[in-house]
Amino acid sequence: MSSLLKVDNEIKTKVDAFRERITSEAEDLVANFFPKKLLELDHFLKDPIINITELKEIHSEINLTVPDPILLSNLHDGLEAQNAKKRKLEDGGEDTVTGTKVFVMPGGMMKSNGNLVDLIEKVKPEIRTLIEKCNTVKMWVQLLIPRIEDGNNFGVSIQEETVAELRTVEGEAASYLDQISRYYITRAKLVSKIAKYPHVEDYRRTVTEIDEKEYISLKIIVSELRNQYVTLHDMILKNIEKIKRPRSSNADALY
Repeated sequence: MSSLLKVDNEIKTKVDAFRERITSEAEDLVANFFPKKLLELDHFLKDPIINITELKEIHSEINLTVPDPILLSNLHDGLEAQNAKKRKLEDGGEDTVTGTKVFVMPGGMMKSNGNLVDLIEKVKPEIRTLIEKCNTVKMWVQLLIPRIEDGNNFGVSIQEETVAELRTVEGEAASYLDQISRYYITRAKLVSKIAKYPHVEDYRRTVTEIDEKEYISLKIIVSELRNQYVTLHDMILKNIEKIKRPRSSNADALY
């Protein structure tokens, strides 16, 4: 290889050191970190904070009062405005009917659901950790893949299957972060609707429904994180020989 491509010795030394560091980290992750993490998450799944059976306990009060209804002193009050709106629509104009104008929240800032925020702040670091550790192990396996040759590729196919599984786990974990972001955005839009249309009860009920849904989803996420650690640990250990030495008769061909 050195005769076909000239590589600076200093750079080659640094690259080799990087490969050794990745190998050491990845082997420690598979042998020690993954099993410890799956036991830790399994214990977390038994925590009372994630095992609330009565979902009403996670509800958050929506501190937006319903304004007093407008009383008409004359039966004809308000009809002119309605007729004007009707005429405007018939003339091809825009519908100008809007909800309650909101200049400021009566109780100050409308806060998030504190129970769910606390739980999310505990789950998000676990998601990020899984993504980072999977990336390290994936790099390690990719560096073990030998150069392309005809035949004797069964071990290589196992390596590629392992890389594919690690990439899938990374993608699923990243989707969990997207799900959390969508929850906040959806809830914010609903709270804005409540502020604009305080008389509509369905908006208030929808907020409690998505809070309950997110709580259940967070428990499922923690369960999936644990399962992914179990699956990766088991898969790599069962195939460690082929992963580290995909071609027993041509071990020196590894690059």
